[in-house]
Amino acid sequence: MAFNLSRALITILLPLFALTACTTASLQVDLGYAIYKGYNNETAGLNIWKGIRFASAPIGQLRWQPPQTPATNRTVVQATDFGPFCPQNYPSIPNAPFIPGDEDCLFLNVYAPSNASNLPVLVWIHGGGYGFGDGTQDMSTIINANDGSFVAVTVQYRLGAFGFISSSEVHGKGVVNAGLLDQAFAFAWIQKHISLFGGDATRVTISGESAGGGSVMLHAMANGGNGTRQFTNLIAASPYLPAQYMYDDTTPTAHYYEFAAKAGCGSEGEVFECLLAADTLTLQAASSNVSTSQSYGTWAFLPVIDGQYVQQLPSRQLPQHLVNGMRILVGNNANEGALFVPYNITTLTDLTAWIHTAFPNLSDYNVTQVLAAYPSTSAPVNASDPKYATDGYGPDTAVNISQAATGQQQRANNIYAEATFVCPSYWLASAFTANSRVAYKYQYSVPFASHQDDIPSYFGPATPSQGPDFVLAFRKIWGNFITQNNPSISGQLANGASSSHPNASNPASAWPTWSESSPQHINLNETGGTPYTAVTTFGVSVTQFMEPGLENDITVADAYVWEGGRGARCDFWRAMGPTVPI
Repeated sequence: MAFNLSRALITILLPLFALTACTTASLQVDLGYAIYKGYNNETAGLNIWKGIRFASAPIGQLRWQPPQTPATNRTVVQATDFGPFCPQNYPSIPNAPFIPGDEDCLFLNVYAPSNASNLPVLVWIHGGGYGFGDGTQDMSTIINANDGSFVAVTVQYRLGAFGFISSSEVHGKGVVNAGLLDQAFAFAWIQKHISLFGGDATRVTISGESAGGGSVMLHAMANGGNGTRQFTNLIAASPYLPAQYMYDDTTPTAHYYEFAAKAGCGSEGEVFECLLAADTLTLQAASSNVSTSQSYGTWAFLPVIDGQYVQQLPSRQLPQHLVNGMRILVGNNANEGALFVPYNITTLTDLTAWIHTAFPNLSDYNVTQVLAAYPSTSAPVNASDPKYATDGYGPDTAVNISQAATGQQQRANNIYAEATFVCPSYWLASAFTANSRVAYKYQYSVPFASHQDDIPSYFGPATPSQGPDFVLAFRKIWGNFITQNNPSISGQLANGASSSHPNASNPASAWPTWSESSPQHINLNETGGTPYTAVTTFGVSVTQFMEPGLENDITVADAYVWEGGRGARCDFWRAMGPTVPI
């Protein structure tokens, strides 16, 4: 869900095989409804197909309808360019840009080793708050770091009002959660066609970060956890769980009519047909305007409980172990929340007011419960106190301190982090501890470890704070989970070639499975290095560390007592789930 403006704008604005369907010489693949000719990237050593249409254009009468099978077109398409990106919605932040896209955006991209045959498949779902982003993530680095042992697919899906508008009228005349259904339609496409690219449809791992990780969570829950065989493994990084309302609740309905009004279709009654007939730029501007007028750091159009694909709140369904798939690797970052919290919270009054804004369904009594769950009793508690990273073990904890903030500001940062990203990762891991399922959990802690900072470490290019030993270890963790169903890596990889004790034992070589009685996670961090000052996306200076001198510091920890009792606070949020609602 992250909104790094520079990275997102660059991303957004830049514009084996079954022998009967594809030959090595031509890289031409016949999908039945269309023929695509890929290309070999000599630098990466991969065969790549970009801009493959997996669903009909969701325009005109197909707006807010389920994704449809594309019409037949037997003209050979040169699959060398990404398809157009979907209409974009930034969250409510100062000076948020309006970035028009193309409603005809349901395309995917395939990356395969040149000799691919019956390989496992990684599917990447981009983040962006269900409002922005695209499927242009380059998958070459992670494939090559794992010796070409899997095929990768990146997908696009409808965003903002086009993908997640909701009301009783939309539910009755079309579909809500259209963006999620697009993703599921892409999964079905993979089941049918990925063998033509050298992939094995029986060994599919779906993955995503932020809204992509939240999507993975919702697909795990799809149809009550008993409705899909489209994947066996899941990777959820920082799974985003904003308030999740019923499709016809007051909040999504209000956003629907605000959108309709801004599109010139009225603010009450039946407006759906008017919206179908509206000009795309009018609708895109309306969607962007509604999204950027919410409370700080949030989006207006989000997944809802639709009664079929999404049937319950995660805080209610996940504890029942009702999930799809067999294995999950789930993670969170050390400092998820600061990107999404206004940076002006200095007093208890400020904090209380912000909690009411961020969680509008909470009563005054509920807010006192939140404050009690996040006590400001350990030093430092003042905004002027020194800032530094915690080690997870205490006595100072993320409730009160980080490199970005102390006191009430840090309380707010951590409240948002845990309610929205961290605790959903705990619940998701616990959901895979029954019925022969397996869960593995990690925390990414390389300073500053803000939301989305982990992505370059597994997909590249690495940031200066991510040393070569660390990124190799992280990429192998993903790769081993995709190909071997277990993220464990050798002690030599976990310790790193730069370690003074490269052959020492390391817990990542026998990664502990998560259990509700013993919730252990692997803490992915580094030590040493040369300090430098970096400025976060939200304008705060933090200290990071770069070469020379970086060494891996990968350890195992009790996730329940981590950061001063994070597990107990996640239990608190689970109990609050129906009220929030999450």
